[in-house]
Amino acid sequence: MTIHRIALVTARAARDLDEDLPPLVDALTRAGAAVSVLDWDDDAVDWAAQDLAVLRSTWDYTQRLAEFLAWVDRAAAQTTLLNPPEIVRWNVDKHYLGELADQGVATVPGVFVEPGDDAAAALTGFLAAYGRADAFEFVVKPCVGAGSRDAQRHGAEQADAALVHLQRLLAAGRSALLQPYLARVDEHGETALLWFNGEFSHAIRKGPLLRRNEDATRALFAPEHITARAPSPAEMALARATLARIPAAEALLYARVDLIHDDDGSPRLLELELSEPSLFFGHAEGSADRFAAAILDRVQAVRTTRPAVSAVAR
Repeated sequence: MTIHRIALVTARAARDLDEDLPPLVDALTRAGAAVSVLDWDDDAVDWAAQDLAVLRSTWDYTQRLAEFLAWVDRAAAQTTLLNPPEIVRWNVDKHYLGELADQGVATVPGVFVEPGDDAAAALTGFLAAYGRADAFEFVVKPCVGAGSRDAQRHGAEQADAALVHLQRLLAAGRSALLQPYLARVDEHGETALLWFNGEFSHAIRKGPLLRRNEDATRALFAPEHITARAPSPAEMALARATLARIPAAEALLYARVDLIHDDDGSPRLLELELSEPSLFFGHAEGSADRFAAAILDRVQAVRTTRPAVSAVAR
């Protein structure tokens, strides 16, 4: 009997915040794996000693992106890292939304603003293109960000404050995304659909995260109100269409598709979470076991020159 060595990769600041870790450790351990919860930036870790390293809650990467991506490459050179580095690099920057929109995916529309651009001109152009409705609201967010950190909802009459927000992001060398705020989210919330090895597992509802006149959060993530949800056929169809356009050769170990509805009630892709998403095991019975089985399917398929630890040796 071989025992597979699985690393669940987190961040020091996230260990006590990641509610997915305990049920996943339990599910993998019951399935016979040897599980370690490891900080991505711990220099003492021997990643080559792991059969598989699964990114879980590396939630401080947005503040240390270059360092994190360098670690991703190093770790992937020593073990099998999932999701793989090329997908992580593609997904941590919201410019991927523009690529998906160009391929026909129904995304929340938006305008990208880059460091060096004229922030005032970009904001004026955005409002001219999208701000025709009464009581128009919009969102300013960084292109590299997670958990609504540094994202903020503004009204058209708050253009001056929005400009300051945008200028702050650009001055820090961060690209930004301007998007209309789709008001149906206040009632309907977000629908997040979870997929393991290309198979649908479960879905949840998130309550609205960005409230009017609230400052952008500086914490690792904004507080969330989560409940279970059965996705609609239209949501399932958009999720499948989105996953089909991911630039990957095979189905990913995990994927989360976050959708909201437009004014007509049609789903739109808000974000595609392929790097370190919460998977909300506590809201879907059996989901931790399903993910553990997906992980073990992957590790069994991995060809390595390093033998797994034998039960006898232990």
